[in-house]
Amino acid sequence: MAVENTPEIPLWNDPTVSVTARVDALVDAMTLQEKTAQLYGVWVGASDQGGEVAPHQHDMEEAVDLDALLPTGLGQLTRPFGTVPVDPALGALSLARTQSRLAATNRFGIPALAHDECLAGFAAWGATAYPVPLSWGATFDPDTVRRMGAAIGRDMRSVGVHQGLAPVLDVVRDARWGRVEETIGEDPYLVGTIGTAYVQGLESAGIVATLKHFVGYSASRAGRNLAPSSVGPRERADVLLPPFEMAIREGGARSVMNAYTDTDGMPSAADEDLLTGLLRDTWGFDGTVVADYFAIAFLKTLHGIAADWAGAAGTALHAGIDVELPNVKAYGAPLAEAVADGRIPEALVDRALRRVLTQKAMLGLLDPDWNPVPAGLDGADLDDPAALRGRIDLDGPENRALARTVAEEAVVLLSNDGTLPLARPRRIALLGPNADEPTAVLGCYSFPQHIGVRHPGTPLGIELPTLRDTLSAEFPDAEITVARGTGIDDGDLSGIREAAQVAREADIALVVLGDRAGLFGRGTSGEGCDAEALVLPGAQQHLLDTLLDLETPVVTVLLAGRPYALGRAVEESAAIVQSFFPGEEGTHAIAGVLSGRTNPSGRLPASVPRGPDSQPATYLGARLAHASEVSNIDPTPAFAFGHGLSYTRFDWADLTVDVQEAPTDGEFTLTFTVRNSGGRSGTEVVQLYLHDPVASVVQPVQRLVGYTRVELKPGEARRVRVTVPADLASFTGRDGRRVVEPGELEVRLAASSADQRLTARVTLTGAERHVDHTRRLHATFGQEPMARA
Repeated sequence: MAVENTPEIPLWNDPTVSVTARVDALVDAMTLQEKTAQLYGVWVGASDQGGEVAPHQHDMEEAVDLDALLPTGLGQLTRPFGTVPVDPALGALSLARTQSRLAATNRFGIPALAHDECLAGFAAWGATAYPVPLSWGATFDPDTVRRMGAAIGRDMRSVGVHQGLAPVLDVVRDARWGRVEETIGEDPYLVGTIGTAYVQGLESAGIVATLKHFVGYSASRAGRNLAPSSVGPRERADVLLPPFEMAIREGGARSVMNAYTDTDGMPSAADEDLLTGLLRDTWGFDGTVVADYFAIAFLKTLHGIAADWAGAAGTALHAGIDVELPNVKAYGAPLAEAVADGRIPEALVDRALRRVLTQKAMLGLLDPDWNPVPAGLDGADLDDPAALRGRIDLDGPENRALARTVAEEAVVLLSNDGTLPLARPRRIALLGPNADEPTAVLGCYSFPQHIGVRHPGTPLGIELPTLRDTLSAEFPDAEITVARGTGIDDGDLSGIREAAQVAREADIALVVLGDRAGLFGRGTSGEGCDAEALVLPGAQQHLLDTLLDLETPVVTVLLAGRPYALGRAVEESAAIVQSFFPGEEGTHAIAGVLSGRTNPSGRLPASVPRGPDSQPATYLGARLAHASEVSNIDPTPAFAFGHGLSYTRFDWADLTVDVQEAPTDGEFTLTFTVRNSGGRSGTEVVQLYLHDPVASVVQPVQRLVGYTRVELKPGEARRVRVTVPADLASFTGRDGRRVVEPGELEVRLAASSADQRLTARVTLTGAERHVDHTRRLHATFGQEPMARA
């Protein structure tokens, strides 16, 4: 049946007809070169003068001639804001002018889709630097993370960006991996729920969220970046895949990025069973799959499974990768030539092209009224670039307030002998390499650490108060003396004596330790900054131990990208405060916890090891993965997953279970009371774990299947109700299918994976039942207030 459209415009530009019809018409009208042009990006940097973007000369690729490429069209513009420092308004103008030229140059008038990084905020100069994802996990608060994702998405859309390369849904399997700071934690349910909330926020603002890295990147051997992954199919299915499954099904993510790693010899970029069979055919994903940067070329250069660029292109296309990023390489001339001479079927190009054009159509990029000018420049005089400078604020008061909320909820109080909160100390010794360092709160994908370090003469673009600054405001009557002691990783011992003397003369010693975020060895945390052992970098442990030898109480404060073994400090510090790169408002949050202005509610998203060499270890292990008599190595952590203290006390009591037995397709409900029996308001994080005593395959001792935050005033109590579907007990059985088996379950209501408060036993009855990706994923929590004690 013929589709009619308005005669004044081509069918593909007509929004009154179906997207499928528009895309089909456009594909039919394109030459091969025009088709392949939509399947790659070009890495560019926006102009700080408002002129058109310029190709980024990356050391991994030869220079790109943008002028030569534009007549055939262009799929994506790579990181226009995340490449060089540029005023947001002038960057938006630069991008708009480039888009206008691009649309005018190719014969179909198709603009590019612009993408940028947004791992911990929009990675643009002057944009809010939010806490890193590991801090998101520490909040156990999807609602706040969802609001943060929406705020980040609105900022990106205001300057003309369409796609964000986040969130990272890799589950931590070895904390030595440098990219732990980019992850949400070591539990798939926590990663899935927090990551899905971020996706929902980003997508609600019109930004295409990109799930990464699909899949197995975090399970690399010895925690080395890009090292092979040795996971089996069951670990992959039950630990690594569920966050992606949830974010696609419930988050509405419209893009997925492949992982660099190979699993059992199969690179993700070449894995048709993963990228097409599971992702599309089983889960029903209909968005785009984009290559992690240079991943298609890596099939030739690193993995050695392609002889040339055309072979790499054909392998990736066949597997299901639609778009090559960051620059044109395999999907350019090599792909077109291989299709022309019959080595690669044109049908593979058309399949990827339809996905790309469908997404562009749904973003409005094919509509006749498409306008390259983004919302942030509405009403501006675009002919006067100088007048635009400063017009767009990507770090306004609402953003900063939200950044502070996330940071405050993410601070974890690991230990406390009663020293905290500090009671108006007269003399404070502020020690350590991160005590007075502005960038100590930033992760490696923040703009200052990722890009700004290459432009040392450029201002940071955001305010980054040090802990010294915020403590001075928090304790205005105190005398604060600062001594660095040692560097992050320089091993310098020359300043330790001074630090010890400063501590002796103080009422309290705050030692601020941790990481410096960077890339590929330029930091102690971040991409390509893997650790041989989980010992504090450099001479920091030496500094800490020296201070612990003194009579002055020591409060250990960590600004880090991963958990570290802390040696004697676990037992001997007066208190330990853990923060994972908490962003631009992070030192305010830490100062508030130290003073007691904020009652800490953060919980560990990844366990803190007792020793530096017992890796890899997570709480999510089978019985033989924990301490046992058959090994002399004890992996028991110093502080377990989910752990975190408060300045008040919570009592749990009066557990009831509605049924003792439930069918394998049914559910059961637990009800119990949580009461704040302390003297100040606080938040308890109720965690729900399942223990399956007998199963057909080896199971973790326990696994998180639900959680909720309970906010209580002094003396206040709530009756908490949680309904648990039997589906949550499912796992991958012997035949590779997900199964719910009959038998006894132990349901643990806990304050951490090591702090079980209430326990119920329920028996699942009836037949063994197979479930799939449509199974129920969540327990349902409810709260009812009770009379005060």
